Amino acid sequence: MTEAALPKDLAANPILARWIRVHGDGSIDVRVGKVELGQGILTALAQIAADELGVGLFTIRMLAAGPDGPDEGITSGSMSIMDSGAALRLAAANVRALFTAAAGDPAFSYGEWADRVDLAVPADPGVPLRSEPVLVGQAVPRLDLPDKVYGRPRYIQDMRLPGQLFGRVVRPPSRGARLVTVDDFPTPDGVVLVRDGSFLGVVGPDEAVVVRSGETLARAARWAEHDSLPDEDELDKFLRTGPHETIPVVDDGAARPAGPQLRATYSRPFVAHASMAPSCGVAIWHGDGRVDVWSHSQGVRPLGRAIAAALDLDPDGVRVEHVEGAGCYGHNAADDAAFDAVLLARVVPGRPVQVLWSRQDELSWAPFGSAMTADVVATLAADGSISSWQYDVYSQGHTSRPGYAGGVPGLLSATFLEHPAEYPAAVDPSTATGAGGTRNALPGYDLPARRITGHRLLHSPIRSSAMRALGAFLNVFAIESFLDEAAATAGRDPLEYRLAHLSDPRGRRVLEAAAEAAGWGRPVAEGVGLGLGYARYKGRGAYCAIVAEVEAESDIRVRRLTVAVDVGQVVNPDGVRNQIEGGAVQAASWTLVERVRFDRRRVVSDNWESYPILRFSQAPRVDVVILDAGGEKSVGAGEAAQGPTAAAIGNAVAAAVGVRVRDLPLTADAVVAAIERDG
Repeated sequence: MTEAALPKDLAANPILARWIRVHGDGSIDVRVGKVELGQGILTALAQIAADELGVGLFTIRMLAAGPDGPDEGITSGSMSIMDSGAALRLAAANVRALFTAAAGDPAFSYGEWADRVDLAVPADPGVPLRSEPVLVGQAVPRLDLPDKVYGRPRYIQDMRLPGQLFGRVVRPPSRGARLVTVDDFPTPDGVVLVRDGSFLGVVGPDEAVVVRSGETLARAARWAEHDSLPDEDELDKFLRTGPHETIPVVDDGAARPAGPQLRATYSRPFVAHASMAPSCGVAIWHGDGRVDVWSHSQGVRPLGRAIAAALDLDPDGVRVEHVEGAGCYGHNAADDAAFDAVLLARVVPGRPVQVLWSRQDELSWAPFGSAMTADVVATLAADGSISSWQYDVYSQGHTSRPGYAGGVPGLLSATFLEHPAEYPAAVDPSTATGAGGTRNALPGYDLPARRITGHRLLHSPIRSSAMRALGAFLNVFAIESFLDEAAATAGRDPLEYRLAHLSDPRGRRVLEAAAEAAGWGRPVAEGVGLGLGYARYKGRGAYCAIVAEVEAESDIRVRRLTVAVDVGQVVNPDGVRNQIEGGAVQAASWTLVERVRFDRRRVVSDNWESYPILRFSQAPRVDVVILDAGGEKSVGAGEAAQGPTAAAIGNAVAAAVGVRVRDLPLTADAVVAAIERDG
C-alpha cells in the first residue's frame, strides 16, 4: 500500500498552528496563503474547514494572508480550491483528531480544550477525512459581502492608519523616458518632494493637496524621450519578428495526410486589467531595516521578497499583509503601488504612507495581457473531419510578477531608481501550473497528426503579465472559431462536428447541456446568430460550454449567453455561478470593445472614453447550468468561461452576418471590413 502523502501546500507548510488557531471562547481562526480577490475563495475555504472541524460556519474567522500564515505563493490559475482547499481540509481534520484524542470524547468543546492541545505540530497525512459534507455543496452567504453591501471600510483604498500620510508618484510621459531635471517646484507646507534617479513623487498629510502637487510636479519635470513602442497597426508582425523561445507542446510525428487544407490566423490586441478602483498600497518604513506593507497583491510573500531584493533589505524584515482591493483579474499594479508606498515612506520614517494610483496611470502603466496571434492549418478528410492539425501561437510572456525571471524584483519603480533593477521581458508560468502563451493551445478534441508550438517573444518594450485565463482566451477563441470554419467547409452542424471529434464524456455532457438549454438549432431572425464555444480550462480544470445569441445590425449586441459548467464537486454553487457569470461578462467586454491603444511613445487609451469596457446596458443575460459531478475532485471556476465566451460570440457573429472576423475586438467596423474583404 502506498503511504499517504500530504497535499502540496500542506507539505510546504506542515505545522498546523500556521493554518488554525483555537480560542478559549470556542472561536477558531483560519489563515490560508490564498487571498480574497472578490472571487469568494475565503467563504469556500471556510466551508471546507468548518465541515472537517465539525463546527458552524460562523465559528470560523478567516484571516487575511500574511507573514504569520502558510506561504502558498500566488493566488492565481484557478488553483485555490484544488491546492489550498485540499491542504486546509487535511489540516482541519488533523486539528479535529488532536482535540478528539485529548478530550477522549468526540462530543468535545473546542473552547474547553483550547489551552491543552498543542497545534505547533506537523500534519499527519494518514488522518481520515469526514465523508459526509454538511456545508460543502451549499450556497452559504459570502462572508465578505455584508461590509461591501453596507459600504463599510474594507478595501485597501479605504485604509486610514493613525498619522497616515498620502503619496503620489509622477510617471514619465512615455516608455523609456529618463528624468533630466525638475524646474522650480514650490512645495506646499507639509509636502515633501522625493527623487531617486528618475523616480519622482510627493508625500504629505492632505490627499487633495498631494494630488495637486503631483500634477504641478509633472508639469515641472523635464524628460528625455524617444520612440520605443511598436506600430500598433502591425502587432502581428511585431509578435513574429525578433528572437523567440520555441515551446513545443505536442508533436505526434505523423506525416500530414493528403487532402484539402484549411488555414486561418486569429489575433487579439493588448488588453488592460481595468479594475474599477486604481491600485493602492500602504507602507511604514521603521528606519531599522523593518518595513510593514499592506497590499492587495495576489502574492504577499513573493512581494515581500521582491521589495527586499530591490532595496537590499533583509527579507525577514519586510512584512506584507493582504488587504482586499476593488478589482484584480490578474497581475495588475497592486505590487507596484505597494513598492511606491515603500519608496515614499523612506523619507518619513515611522509614518504610514498610502499611495493610490490615478486612473491614467492604472490604464497606462500597469502590466497588460499580452497581444497574441495564432496560425491554424488542418487537413480535412473526405467527410470533412480533421485528419491533421498544426497550430502555432505567437505571444509575449504571461508573467512578470515579483521575483520572476530568476528572481528580479519585477516592480515598476525599481527600474527608475538611481541604481535601477532590470525588468526583462515577461516569462511564462511552468507547464505544471498551466503554461502561459500555450495555455489551452492543445485542443480537447480527438485530433490526429498534431503539431502544436508556442513562440514567446524574448524582447519587448511593452510590459505584459498574467491576466485572467492568460493565453487560454486567444487559444480557445482561435481553436473554436476554426472548428466552426471547418464544420462550415464540410457542410456540417457545429455541434455535431464537435461531438464527432470529442470522446471525453464530461466534455460531451457540457456541450449537450449548453446546447439543450439554449435551444440549439432553433430558427432565429435575420441578423441574429447562435454560436458555440467549448474548452476544458488548462486541459485538466473546469469544463465549460457556451452558446451565444448575438444580434448584428448597426452594432453587435450579445443578447444571451447560456453556459454549462462542470467543476467537479461543487463547494458553493453561488460562488461557481458568480465566477462564471462574471467571467463571461468580462470576456464579452474583451471580445467586443477592449483594446490598448498606443503611439510610438506612450499608451493613449488612459481613460474610460479611450479604453471603454462593456456597460451595464450592454451586458448580456447569462444563464448558468451547473452539472452535478460530485464524484470528481473540485476545480476552480474563475477562468473557465473566458475563452469559450469569446469563441461563442465570434461564431455567433459569423452566423449572423455570414462573414468571419478573426481579429479581436469584434467591433462593428471590423465586421464591415470583413464584409468588404469577402465581397
